[in-house]
Amino acid sequence: MKNIHFIAIGGSAMHNLAIELYKKGYNVTGSDDSIFEPSKSRLIRYGLLPNELGWFKEKISNKVEGVILGMHAKKDNIELLEAQRKNVPIFSYPEFLFNHSKLKTRVVISGSHGKTSITSMILHVLNFNNISVDYMLGAQLDGFETMVHLTEENDFILIEGDEYLSSAIDLKSKFLWYKPNITLISGIYWDHVNVFPTVELYEKQFRDYIESIVPGGVLVFNESDQTLKRIVKDSKNTIRRESYDIPEHCIINGKTFLKTNYGEVPLKIFGKHNLENLSGAKWICQLMGIDSVNFYDAISTFNGASKRLELIHNGINSFLYKDFAHSPSKVKASSIAIHEQFPELKKVFCLELHTYSSLDPDFIKRYSGSLDLADESIIFYNPNAQKFKERLPLTIENIKDAFSNSSIIIFTNQEDLSKHLCDKKWDNSVLLMMSSGNYCGIDWDVLKSNFK
Repeated sequence: MKNIHFIAIGGSAMHNLAIELYKKGYNVTGSDDSIFEPSKSRLIRYGLLPNELGWFKEKISNKVEGVILGMHAKKDNIELLEAQRKNVPIFSYPEFLFNHSKLKTRVVISGSHGKTSITSMILHVLNFNNISVDYMLGAQLDGFETMVHLTEENDFILIEGDEYLSSAIDLKSKFLWYKPNITLISGIYWDHVNVFPTVELYEKQFRDYIESIVPGGVLVFNESDQTLKRIVKDSKNTIRRESYDIPEHCIINGKTFLKTNYGEVPLKIFGKHNLENLSGAKWICQLMGIDSVNFYDAISTFNGASKRLELIHNGINSFLYKDFAHSPSKVKASSIAIHEQFPELKKVFCLELHTYSSLDPDFIKRYSGSLDLADESIIFYNPNAQKFKERLPLTIENIKDAFSNSSIIIFTNQEDLSKHLCDKKWDNSVLLMMSSGNYCGIDWDVLKSNFK
């Protein structure tokens, strides 16, 4: 198949895959009803941005030999229906990746949180040591133009494995497609309540995933996660199991150092969660042929994955961090990391409730205490997003009760939030902005200008 059409081309993984196939000589077309940055600019660069937003069944012409269907598209999408009517082969992107990688050693990084950071660490170390692999991950990494790379010749493929659904017509978790030879699970914390309404159903995805590992394969897992530890123990799959935990380290003058047999290794990243991720990444790199010395040399230069405790601006003694944290466990982990790294500074934590789970009146109770380490806690949510995602209305009292914090400041208007943040004096302070969204289009440049 050389003529491929992408339905929902603007997605993070989808647009990267579209660009990679275009670079490999495929004829690529695509559609979407909304495309945001950075997807938009990248698609423009390669001439792949649709001329018009929306869905058009005439795009499923007789030339189209295959369709890759993104999760953003609904099952009544007119292009999807036309492809089904014409019996055009339809793939989700995890299915497409598996078909590409059947003859490769599949290394999959999974878990409720940390998978993007761990995958980024591994890819950085491999690149630092001039080892070429195929890969797919969800965040942009310095030095890489796109985050999907596919070849015929590479032995390994490194994949960020997501437990969310594959597509509107393929309702199994994405990572169940991959059948890994080597995999890591970073932890299991109930999420995506819109598709996994119970803890048991969510955990079942990981039970099934462990059983999908190729017999004789290797599972690396975070032993500090008791739920994960129990599920790994329950598995009857004939695989090798290796555990990891937080490595020995110290913090000196606000900088984190690993304690190793080769001396103290300075890091550019920090926080218990990142250090656990690093420990897991080291195991995977070892299984891919990287020794300890080469790993430490490489990881000391790792700046972090995009939007994962990413320092986006700092003044003389003020810091602005952007973080993808949105689930209760992620919010708590990021809050602890900032608290431990900057014990003397005033800390302001701002969380956008953006996901289906975070806007659920029952699930939100799981955030209790997650912002307690802040000197000032701020919650932002968009009531329109709440309606779009068909969540029951939240009240200020609901939120304060859920977080067990009566002093939380709550905003539902982006301009009011921006004014509040820009009116502050940020001397001797750190601001942590946590969201899987973008605060309804907050102007980051204006916010940065206040950190002097």
